[in-house]
Amino acid sequence: MDTKTALTLAEEILSGIVPSEAQYRRLAETPDQDAFALLPGADMIREHYFGRGIHLCVICNGKSGRCSEDCAFCAQSAHHKTEARIYPLRDKESLKRAGIKAAETPVNRYSIVTSGKRLPRREVVAVAEALAEIDTGKIGTCASLGILEAEDFEVLKSAGVTRYHHNLETARSHFDRICTTHTYESRIETIRAAKAAGLSVCSGGIFGIGETDAQVLELALTLKALDVDAVPLNFLLPIKGTPMADRKDLTPLRCLKIIAIFRYVLPGKDIYVCGGREQNLRDLHPLIFYAGASGIMTGDYLTTSGRTLEADLQLLSELGLAPRQK
Repeated sequence: MDTKTALTLAEEILSGIVPSEAQYRRLAETPDQDAFALLPGADMIREHYFGRGIHLCVICNGKSGRCSEDCAFCAQSAHHKTEARIYPLRDKESLKRAGIKAAETPVNRYSIVTSGKRLPRREVVAVAEALAEIDTGKIGTCASLGILEAEDFEVLKSAGVTRYHHNLETARSHFDRICTTHTYESRIETIRAAKAAGLSVCSGGIFGIGETDAQVLELALTLKALDVDAVPLNFLLPIKGTPMADRKDLTPLRCLKIIAIFRYVLPGKDIYVCGGREQNLRDLHPLIFYAGASGIMTGDYLTTSGRTLEADLQLLSELGLAPRQK
C-alpha cells in the first residue's frame, strides 16, 4: 500500500467507514521496506483520537517463574531452562509500595503480573488487597493473573481494579505452534469473563515468533471483534533456553509496520508498545508514535530490563508529546 492509498484509507476510517477485507489484506501485505508509507495515516488516526497525550504504564512482577505452561517465547516456563528469577507471590506491602511509588509519577496505570496458568484464589485475594490500598485517584490499577473465573474478577473489581490484562499472544491459526498446554479459546473466554464483570480489558500479543503478515492481521481483527480497550504490542527478545532463542525475524521497519496495522484496524483503541521496543526498533524507536502507538510500558518488564521513566519522559518532550493527563 502506498502513502496516498494509506492516507485515503485513514480518512475513510475517521469518517466512520470500516475497511473491507480486501483493504485490510492489502494493508497487511505492504512490504516491510515500505512501512513508512503507512505512517502518515496511522499518525493521523492516533492524533485524532488521542492528541499528543501518551499513556504510560508500569508493571510489577509479583510472582516469577515455574509456570506450568509451555509458551515457546517465555523465560518463565518450567518447560524451558532459562536464568529467569523464581520466587513466590511477593508480600502485600511490597506490591502496594510499588504502586504507591508509581502513583507519584506521571504514570497512568500500575499492574501486578504473576506467572502461571492461573493464580489461586487466595493469592488473587492477596493481590486485590494490595491494589485496594493504592489511591486510584492518582493511578489506575490493573492485574494480569492468568486464566481466571468470574468470582476472581469480582474480587478484583471490589478492590477498585478497573482493568484486566490477558494477551492472546498470537493469531489463533498460529497458537498451537507456540503453546500446547492450554487452548486459545480459554484465553478468549477469560477476556469475555473480565468484560462481563465490568472490567476494561488490555489484550495484545508478541511478534517475531514466526507469524505471517496474514496472522498479524488475524490477531488484530480478533481483538477488534472482542472489543478490547487497549492493545499491548511486544516484540520478541530471544531468551537463551527457550525454543525461540535463535529467532531473528524482526527488523525496525517490520515493527513499525505491525504497529501501523493495529492502528488502522483498531483506530480508537489504545495501542501500547511494550517489551522489546528499544532492542528491536533501535534507531527507529522514536517513530513508534508516528506509526500509531498511543502508549508505552516504561520501566522494567517481567524478566528483562526496560527504559527508565526519565528517559521516556525526555523522549516524549523531544517529540512534542506529553504523558496523558490523569
